[in-house]
Amino acid sequence: MSTAYVVVTVVGAVMAGFSAASVFLHAEWTVKPLADYGVPRAWWPFLGAAKAAGAAGLLAGLFVPVVGVLAAAGLVLYFLGAVVTVLRARWFSHALFPLVYAAPAVASLVLAF
Repeated sequence: MSTAYVVVTVVGAVMAGFSAASVFLHAEWTVKPLADYGVPRAWWPFLGAAKAAGAAGLLAGLFVPVVGVLAAAGLVLYFLGAVVTVLRARWFSHALFPLVYAAPAVASLVLAF
């Protein structure tokens, strides 16, 4: 396991955990765009839980590599879904934000192999 893999994985876990916490705590900079994009409020706890599970899975992957690979893949799919949601809402200028959160998950997935 390389130092780069550990650093990227921890950064990805922190970013996904921060994103999950911002949903759970109803931070305005997170929930207002969700409402603007048309994401039903009833989905928000599940979206936060998915990000929190991804963050925990990335950290667990430092000890059980297959868990980290699955968590990284799940986070990549989650944030690609977020990009699709943003684009469907026609907020094209916001499409970059989910990709910023997906980047460490992609890097972790690449470095795992």
